[in-house]
Amino acid sequence: MEEPQGFFSTGDGCVGDTVTERCLVESKEPVSHVQLACGLCFCAFPLDGNELCVWSTKDPSYQPLILRGHRQPITAVTFGNTVSPLLICSASQDYVMLWSLDECRQKVLLGLTPRGLVLGTLLGKALYLRLSPDDRAAAVCAGNKIFMLDTESYQNIQLLIFLHKLSQSRSTLAVLEGHRGPVTAAEFCPWQTHIIISVSEDRSFKVWDHHVGSPLYSSAVLTASPLLSLLVDEKSKQLVAGCADGQLWVFSLVERHHYRCVTRVDLKKKRETFSRRVESRLCSLPEENRRPRAHGLEKGEDMEGSLPVLSLAPCDLSLLLSSECGCLPSESAPCLWVGSSAGLLILNLANFELEGVLRYKDFRSLSIQVAGSCAMMSKAGEQKAICLLTSMFGCQIAVLEIRLAALMRSRQDLGAGRSLSVLPRGCVLSTSPLHFRIAEEHRTPPAPQRRTVQDQPLVFHSKVRSSGYATAPHVTMFSPKTNTRNNGDSPSRRRSSHRWCVTNLHFSYSFYAGDGRWLACGLANHLSLVFRADLTGTPAVFSGHDGAVSTVCWSHDGRWLLSASLDGTPRVWSLRRAELVLCVGRDLFPKPIQSAQFYYLDAFILCSSGPELQLLKCHIDTSKDEIRRYKQKSRCRPVFRLPTAGPTEITSLSAVNDFYSYLVLTAGRDKTVEVFDLNAGRSAAVIAEAHSRPVHQICQNKGSSFTTQQYQVYNLFATTATGDGIKLWDLRTLRCERRFEGHPNHGYPCGIAFSPCGRYVASGAEDRHAYVYELGSSTFSHRLAGHTDTVAGVAFSPSAPQVRSARVGGARLLLTRLPASFLRGWWCYQIQLPYVLNSPNGNPTVLFRNCFSNLAS
Repeated sequence: MEEPQGFFSTGDGCVGDTVTERCLVESKEPVSHVQLACGLCFCAFPLDGNELCVWSTKDPSYQPLILRGHRQPITAVTFGNTVSPLLICSASQDYVMLWSLDECRQKVLLGLTPRGLVLGTLLGKALYLRLSPDDRAAAVCAGNKIFMLDTESYQNIQLLIFLHKLSQSRSTLAVLEGHRGPVTAAEFCPWQTHIIISVSEDRSFKVWDHHVGSPLYSSAVLTASPLLSLLVDEKSKQLVAGCADGQLWVFSLVERHHYRCVTRVDLKKKRETFSRRVESRLCSLPEENRRPRAHGLEKGEDMEGSLPVLSLAPCDLSLLLSSECGCLPSESAPCLWVGSSAGLLILNLANFELEGVLRYKDFRSLSIQVAGSCAMMSKAGEQKAICLLTSMFGCQIAVLEIRLAALMRSRQDLGAGRSLSVLPRGCVLSTSPLHFRIAEEHRTPPAPQRRTVQDQPLVFHSKVRSSGYATAPHVTMFSPKTNTRNNGDSPSRRRSSHRWCVTNLHFSYSFYAGDGRWLACGLANHLSLVFRADLTGTPAVFSGHDGAVSTVCWSHDGRWLLSASLDGTPRVWSLRRAELVLCVGRDLFPKPIQSAQFYYLDAFILCSSGPELQLLKCHIDTSKDEIRRYKQKSRCRPVFRLPTAGPTEITSLSAVNDFYSYLVLTAGRDKTVEVFDLNAGRSAAVIAEAHSRPVHQICQNKGSSFTTQQYQVYNLFATTATGDGIKLWDLRTLRCERRFEGHPNHGYPCGIAFSPCGRYVASGAEDRHAYVYELGSSTFSHRLAGHTDTVAGVAFSPSAPQVRSARVGGARLLLTRLPASFLRGWWCYQIQLPYVLNSPNGNPTVLFRNCFSNLAS
């Protein structure tokens, strides 16, 4: 085994607890912009131009293996996918050669010179190589073509002499042509080995069937910069393409999605946000002491102009995520390494957030500060990764060992919210503002006082029968005429179309009652409407506000409707009588009310007034005094007031009212999400920069009385902001678990809603559609049409697989019955509990089969 002619040094070379420089090689020729190979046990790179060096990452004491056979400088190297025999392929302008690593080592031990097998000659400058999953074919990207070379026959040593006599045309399986620029990368589809995907400097990607030799799909021009790297993730079935301007494009490879774009990631902005979070510990508890800053994240440090994506590689963080987060929907979410000239990034493909950042300039002892090319590898189940670097301006080649636990140490503060849970874990404290109800229930009722003569009416009758006050039905005075018909539409037409139209109105968010029989909507013309679930008949009209209705909310028992308006007065309405029963005055609030809802099983009313969260104790009394009939007996008084962490206005409010819960979620105009624990009477956690813009709605997974869920799923909540998509969060870790960006929402605050089964999130959009996302996928599963303007709000029926949506610019409610695939998944959750309990023979499998057959019929 020959010693390399260049300077070669190995050792611990400790730079820090995060990264260690294991190997440094000085080559005679520059090796920037060359495809490198990094495998589970070995890494390979060009040395001195036309030599191939193979270095063991498991045992650095082994002498490197030097392979010679090329006459021109090597431009691309790749490993095979099979373990035995382990193949390595190298390419230059003269040859494309295939080497068997085990055979080469045996020849070196015997004192012989190892020789590779020539797959192709004079194909041009190869920029990228890739072997098929079964190592039977090799894709060579040379110029604007992709040469598919046969490697299966060359692996038979007995046919070596015969195969050398074959012409190159016999070894070339296909030539894929269609790109208008040099092809920079190509990858085989792991689950469909006959499909290969390529990216080019023409800024597009193409999908090929290399067995037939024809293209299957060709994308449009994606960006202004060339595409440099490519990765196909088998777990998420996504395609990730990296650009020279630091952009990542993610596409779905699911067959029915037709290569739709999932999202576009700006790595520079992501890294800046990650640095600010690490610096200020944004997701830690307020009482925690700040830890020292990480290296390289100090203020004022220059940021690079761009982050060209040189290479992409899969990254396994399942052990680290599971140990920190416990049982999470994204604990098995795929991650990937992003290699750039300035450092390494770890990107989560579920939430498209950075999990770790390593910048070369943060470690001054590293021999390479600016990389020309790189390759990464992290083995599943291990907490170490290997990175192979070449210098951009020099001739140095370095092998780095990265400790993933130390690299992700900045994420440890993200687990600060692990003690939080929507379901209460203890009793109500005696000092809690929620203890008010318990004390009131056990209070001894006062003794009845004897009425004096002054309290008696002027006429000495027990009842006064005048103006029809005591006769049934009561006469409603000063009732506005609001239920007029429009355009002469008959009721039969409205029933058949499942639509209700009013001109020149705008919707706020709409909500179902707990039993799914009624649907409430707030309008911009100061009215609130209550529809039947099937949108038939004339809606009930509730009028009295002096401003646009911003929030409507049902009580737990479905008897009362709470509305909040821009006039700053929350009002409670009786559904049965269609009249006002409680009006909270403006004098109780320093600023107008933005959001309001029932809380703690209708025991309280939660309101947001400016930067304050207010808890009101209400008592609703619908009885009427015969003389003072227009004086309401319902009363409301403030119980507790809690300011937010910053002096910013609360834009959205959310709390669970279907069961007892101590936590309240708020969003502010400073782009923060704050969690309050009303049992302790304090702020529990703050998530800063939850979105790039202020959050306009928080939606919790509250379930339904018709469905059952695992108790951990209730800790999920979603936030949405204009132009920044939807984020799914977990209260236990305060981490974004998944991100949804498939719906266009750039100017109007469109609403979102959780399905009662907890598996789907629906959202409005500006393209006149409603989108339904499955929590396990980053792209939408259903796109519901029918509107003629922006869909402003959506709501799931708690008792049927239906979605209600509302549009702006002429208010319209649209009932959408979900497709059969959604229907089966929905009813599986809905019938699971009652059918198992009512089963006469205890065999739920038969009941499910019968139910699905009925649905199919």
